[in-house]
Amino acid sequence: MKQLLLYGLAALAEIGGCFAFWAWWRLDRSPLWLIPGMASLAIFAWVLALSEAEAAGRTYAAYGGIYILSSLVWLWAVEGMRPDRWDVTGASICLLGAMIIFYGPGRT
Repeated sequence: MKQLLLYGLAALAEIGGCFAFWAWWRLDRSPLWLIPGMASLAIFAWVLALSEAEAAGRTYAAYGGIYILSSLVWLWAVEGMRPDRWDVTGASICLLGAMIIFYGPGRT
């Protein structure tokens, strides 16, 4: 459960940081958006490094499913666009893959 919380926090920090760059570049917002964006991306890297997994690559792979789900929640909550059935289907497949990677024999 702690690992899922870390992945959720990492996803929020990563998406927030990337969105700050998106806002500056694509939405013509102030370059000052880059400051919290870079700080958020640094927090993302730090939180993900707190993972209890024995290998960074496996952590990143398992985290990917949580990131995809979190991105769709962001799409809905922040950007006001409801995910469609294809989004939900794709995210479900990715979450299944992340669970197989994270909970495979001898992993946790």
